[in-house]
Amino acid sequence: MAREAREGRGRDRERDRDGGDELIDKLVTINRVAKVVKGGRRFAFAALVVVGDQKGRVGYGAGKAREVPEAIRKATERAKRGMIRVPMKEGRTLHHDVEGRYGAGAVQLRSAAAGTGIIAGGPMRAVFETLGIGDVVAKSLGSRNPHNMVKATFAALARCASPRSVASRRGKKVSDLLGRRDAAPAPAATPAQEASDAG
Repeated sequence: MAREAREGRGRDRERDRDGGDELIDKLVTINRVAKVVKGGRRFAFAALVVVGDQKGRVGYGAGKAREVPEAIRKATERAKRGMIRVPMKEGRTLHHDVEGRYGAGAVQLRSAAAGTGIIAGGPMRAVFETLGIGDVVAKSLGSRNPHNMVKATFAALARCASPRSVASRRGKKVSDLLGRRDAAPAPAATPAQEASDAG
């Protein structure tokens, strides 16, 4: 059983849901847990699974059972039920840098230029691969526990917002928000121009 549990680590499978969406599930970690009873110890397996469609939707779930496949099945079902949608910039990275916390877990996610790839540790990498993000830089600043890391990553992703959603919330146009950022460097160039004019 223990060998079967080790072989399951890191595998990913593709499944059809409702005949349309292709969901990819990745096994983040599997742990053998023991319950002490009158006759001795009773062993079970606890699995942590991340599920996503690689198009901006992702979820995670934990499951526990006496056998490894059943624990993975339970975790996958829970992950499918709790999926969230994450806005992505150009379909490859985050719109902005964000931090997330859960318990002792703390993570920092940063948007990255095209071609950067996924720079992240094991549990976080599984989340980004199933989400469909191609360029991101992530750092775990707290607990190394896979459950805390995954939950902190989801807390960060839940805080991500697109310019369109921010603009609608503030009653402005997207061009107003992005235009201000493009216009910001112009005043910085003015003192240099004044110095060159004076010289």
